[in-house]
Amino acid sequence: MPSSHVLAVDLGGTKSAWAVVDASGSIIERGREPAWRDYKGAAARVAGLAGGAAGVGVIVPGIYDTESGRAWAPNLWGMDEVPLRAELEDRLGRAITIDSDRSGYVLGEQWLGAARGLRDVVFVAIGTGIGAGILAGGRLIRGAHGIAGAVGWSALTCEWKDSYARTGCWESESAGPALERGAALDQAAEYTAMGVANLISTLNPAMVVLGGGVLQSEFPWTEEIRCRAARWAQPLAFARTRIERTTLGADAGLFGAARLALLACGIHTESEGIDVG
Repeated sequence: MPSSHVLAVDLGGTKSAWAVVDASGSIIERGREPAWRDYKGAAARVAGLAGGAAGVGVIVPGIYDTESGRAWAPNLWGMDEVPLRAELEDRLGRAITIDSDRSGYVLGEQWLGAARGLRDVVFVAIGTGIGAGILAGGRLIRGAHGIAGAVGWSALTCEWKDSYARTGCWESESAGPALERGAALDQAAEYTAMGVANLISTLNPAMVVLGGGVLQSEFPWTEEIRCRAARWAQPLAFARTRIERTTLGADAGLFGAARLALLACGIHTESEGIDVG
């Protein structure tokens, strides 16, 4: 494998995807497998794929603390944190770049997708869970402990349900599992519009990108959210924010993971000037 190529891995809640990517964003090789439900098994599989890659970038669903190297991914590995970085580095024998999937989504979309070149972007991903990747002034926002963007926990109603204790209000009402249980699309769209409106009012982004498995369905999510969010958002902020569907689709996270690895290796990519911390 050429030294300018990196391995990108998206450890999703329903599938695991990987790709070998170069500095231009071209995918050299790729694969998709059922979700790796054991973190040690996931680490072993990543190590087996790494080969001679210049770097390895991995994104995980849930919370990843860049200081401790521990991941909290309840939709994948249960409610306990796992020492993901230590396990991966032990297997690979070298440093590795890991971040949350929402960070990967926004970095990928800002590099090669709908938000290319923008410095203030929010990527809202709705699939098995709900999260938001945030770029503010060109800086990736993680918060003090890697939890920023866990917007599935947004409180969007004063009516408490026990299901909110595990996944949060927005996620419980609008994510894939809720729709599989028979949640009404109209209600899910309203909750999502409220969540997007809150992000627009709080962060004043140039663009909100909508992605994730749920938003790739035939239901006109983008149009519904644009219409409904207008009622809830700060009007000046809303008027200046574009709401667009991802142009990278399910690959947004892979491109983000690749970009993290390329940046960590010092390999130049287009659309630089982003601070990933």
